[in-house]
Amino acid sequence: MLSENLRDLNAFVVVAEDGSFTRAAARLGVSQSALSQTIRGLEERLGLRLLNRSTRSVAPTEAGERLLARVQPALLQIDEGLAQLTELRDKPAGTIRITADEFAVHHVLWPAIERFLPDYPDIVVELTTDYGRTDIVSDRYDAGVRRGRLVSQDMIAVAISADIRMAVVGSPSYFRKHPQPKSPQDLIAHSCINLRLPTHGEFFAWTFRKGGKEQRVKVEGQLVFSAVPAVLIAALSGFGLAYLPEAMIKPYVKSRQLVEVLAPWRQTFEGYHLYYSSRRHASPAFSLLVNALRYRR
Repeated sequence: MLSENLRDLNAFVVVAEDGSFTRAAARLGVSQSALSQTIRGLEERLGLRLLNRSTRSVAPTEAGERLLARVQPALLQIDEGLAQLTELRDKPAGTIRITADEFAVHHVLWPAIERFLPDYPDIVVELTTDYGRTDIVSDRYDAGVRRGRLVSQDMIAVAISADIRMAVVGSPSYFRKHPQPKSPQDLIAHSCINLRLPTHGEFFAWTFRKGGKEQRVKVEGQLVFSAVPAVLIAALSGFGLAYLPEAMIKPYVKSRQLVEVLAPWRQTFEGYHLYYSSRRHASPAFSLLVNALRYRR
């Protein structure tokens, strides 16, 4: 019913603007008799005469003038809105909203986005930091970023990073007071900085692998954080050992602000994936960003 009314109202506006059924019919691509029938049907539904007709011209009645004043701007706004959508389809523009954890934002997404954005000034990228398993559809995100095994099977997933190697590190000042651990089990005697996961409230597990065997160690310490950067800061300040992605601590190990231990037991997790709900009708902006983020081995 709504689409029928919009079609008929548009026909009325065109006839009123052109002042002629002949010219209006040509503009709309319909026959003059079909257009006359459309206008009569609209007038019958409204119970009002909208157009005065003569052999030479057509003009709105008082009721027609009032309707024209309301409908004409509204139809113009609809046309402009559709034109803007067409621009989004044909031109890389618009806002792309992505949810990711802090490490992914800083060490995976940002390096690619930093190279990507200068070439596309009409694209806006909005990054939201979140460790939970966000429902990107209900929360109106265009995409999310999580490690591969955490992505739901009903999502399209694109690899955007290499596998993530973990490392245990501490500051030189910490190791001046404590011996370096020789095996994962030695961590029980150390002050370790824990990361609490907001999804289920548990600590992020310190897991290790050597010779095909995996070990999990329950560590304790005076500090617990819910954000990875805070764990790094505390480790740099000498408050204990931290279990962090190798890519995050590498520059600090190189500058000798941190010391890595237990390197033979490094655990490796599957890399990050960008996930989203559908390939259909993806905007040029989103398609370009996905291609820029795609991990190439």
